[in-house]
Amino acid sequence: MIYEGDRQMEEFQPIAAEYDYLSAKAKIVIEEESGKITRGTLNLRAKKDSALWFTMTPGMGMEAIRGFFTKERIQIRDRVGNENINLSYAEFEQFYGIKLTLELFQNVLWANVPFAFDYQDRLLRVGRKFELTQVRDNVRYFSKVETSHGKLSELVSTSLDDRGSVLASFPKFQDAASQPFPAAVLFKLAYQLPGGSQNTIIYLEWTSIDPNSEPLSFPFRF
Repeated sequence: MIYEGDRQMEEFQPIAAEYDYLSAKAKIVIEEESGKITRGTLNLRAKKDSALWFTMTPGMGMEAIRGFFTKERIQIRDRVGNENINLSYAEFEQFYGIKLTLELFQNVLWANVPFAFDYQDRLLRVGRKFELTQVRDNVRYFSKVETSHGKLSELVSTSLDDRGSVLASFPKFQDAASQPFPAAVLFKLAYQLPGGSQNTIIYLEWTSIDPNSEPLSFPFRF
């Protein structure tokens, strides 16, 4: 069901996703700079502010990638390319040029404003959107927030040293437990590798989102 907002946000009061545990499924398409395109199914589980776990399965049914994000580390097991990641967030930023935390990642995933609004931020209302600029830890975040549902329609984050950037676009939303959640999202990532900068496009179409899940397990090991 497509989410239909029944209000117009007159003052800036963005909405954040409410859940303790969440499970979701999506169709995923990954397009790499080399032209390689991977299609598959994404299964995701989350415990808010604590853990985020996912598996990706291509069309043949065999798990290709499994990932586990905690407050301390990013761990990704690549069963196909064997390009595994087991890094702290500081190490991840140093290697790839993209600053992440678990809280920031889950906010961007569910179209929440990246950080709570405070006096140092720049906020403008432009028609039916609020435009919010936030600078945190040498990264600039520019958000467009819809007045109809209080969620992001677009986010651009760019490191001030130009090492990495993320663009996220949320074209439509769905109703999940009477909350607005993205129905689709397009990510464009620019990041660093030893051989130079790389660009990757990721498209997600969420087929189910359950923000009322019972406690979940997060099986992961290298």
